[in-house]
Amino acid sequence: MSGQLEFNEANVRAGIEKIRPLLQNDGGDIEFVGLSGNVVQVRLKGSCSGCAFAAMTLQFSVEKTLRQSFPQLERVENVQGV
Repeated sequence: MSGQLEFNEANVRAGIEKIRPLLQNDGGDIEFVGLSGNVVQVRLKGSCSGCAFAAMTLQFSVEKTLRQSFPQLERVENVQGV
């Protein structure tokens, strides 16, 4: 993902779909939950949900990748629950 895109649900979902295989390779997964202003809400699943490095995964993998297309992104946050 490179180049700026409009910051909307469809584009963010598409960006997350490109990241998913990386997490799935390690037994985890990621699900788009919603947008709250400039914050992307996701749910980490599988081995990612209980991983001690989940915060690092969000910041250094998911957030960094999404920020390439969405510079206005404030942060990516993990929403707990089903």
